Amino acid sequence: MKLLILDAGHCLSLALAREANRRRDVELVIEPGLDLSVERLDEVRPDALVIPPLSRPLSADPAAVTAHAEAVEACMAACRERDVPMAWCVSDQLYEDGFESPIDEHVIPAPRDEGLRRLVATGDRIRGELPRHLIVRLGPLFALEGSHAWLGELLDTLVSGGDLRAEADVIFCPTSADSVAMALIGILQQQGCGAGAWGSYHLAGTEPVSAYTFVSMVRTQLATRLEGRGEEIELGGVKALSHHHDQPLRRVLNCRRVLDVFGVHQKPWRLEVGRMLDIWCLARDDDARPVEETRET
Repeated sequence: MKLLILDAGHCLSLALAREANRRRDVELVIEPGLDLSVERLDEVRPDALVIPPLSRPLSADPAAVTAHAEAVEACMAACRERDVPMAWCVSDQLYEDGFESPIDEHVIPAPRDEGLRRLVATGDRIRGELPRHLIVRLGPLFALEGSHAWLGELLDTLVSGGDLRAEADVIFCPTSADSVAMALIGILQQQGCGAGAWGSYHLAGTEPVSAYTFVSMVRTQLATRLEGRGEEIELGGVKALSHHHDQPLRRVLNCRRVLDVFGVHQKPWRLEVGRMLDIWCLARDDDARPVEETRET
């Protein structure tokens, strides 16, 4: 299976590359940006196109949100012309006001924010004009590297002694970019084998948690690992924010359909954070190891 991936520096694109590198049944072609022409589709001839999400669109510059929506629609038009399936990943923030119960796939977001409404309009166009599509709604992505790599940003701030602020009254399901990459490839392989289960799916980590609790847990696990390594670093602190005084805003995605249709189980975010912190510590060991001098013979 050959996949065309856009936005090479995105944390999800990097995760897809890592997943493809450990397999022999997937070939990736990764483009630097979101621009895609029919001619490029003819050149690559992919089995599917994958577009990573615009992370945190609620706080993104409105011009960036509009540019992303327009680029996705241009990609959709090219895919429609060449009958290439497209998978577009979107942020759970499209459900701006959340829901008291887990949000099912058939619930179309109806945000008040103008930028989010622009993204919803793009989703409507995809549903109406491209039969072979996947709209994959994700919880907040976290990874160690790449753009929008939330966990990497948290670690850099903590280690440098900077304080973090996070909402104590916004509940969501943090989602590992690596687990999304594994799931996407598995889903697209099943689609390529004739599953024909196109449409919208939710893909997020298990165990809803507040942003503040998630960030605090990352700090605690980081402190434990650094102490175990004998490193004395004064980490930055974590401060709670409160914006929803009446009741917490719950933005929890119900991911039952992706399990029922494709057999995809969600990975616990705590295990994924722990695994990534172990990788981060190993990278520190590599950075600290002196470079051996080479001798000419």
